[in-house]
Amino acid sequence: MTKTNGEQMANKRPDGTFAPGHKLGNRFAKGTSGNEKGRPKLTKLTEALREQLSEAMPGASEETQAEAIARTLILEALAGNIAAIKECFDRAEGKAPLTLDVGNKDGEPLLITFSFNNSNTRLINE
Repeated sequence: MTKTNGEQMANKRPDGTFAPGHKLGNRFAKGTSGNEKGRPKLTKLTEALREQLSEAMPGASEETQAEAIARTLILEALAGNIAAIKECFDRAEGKAPLTLDVGNKDGEPLLITFSFNNSNTRLINE
């Protein structure tokens, strides 16, 4: 059973070490993050978009382009645009988890069909 971070901290000695045989403490050597390659590099498109979005809107406004887009999205949501409402909630609250009930009452193999915009269809038998 894996212990949570809170339980891990409770098992820590006052000097910051763990009892012999403790499996959770000190996973990495001092000064090693465990992520040797570091944060993934941004693509050129992402870098260009971030740079453009941080610039001020053309004209006398002090508003950035990102702030103008956010304001426009909110105005669309307030006007009743369902897609804009969904985007606002997805960005602010995180996307709702997708849950599926795929139970099969008669014990027959379950057939799942995935359809994609390009008309390709995959069949999976379980």
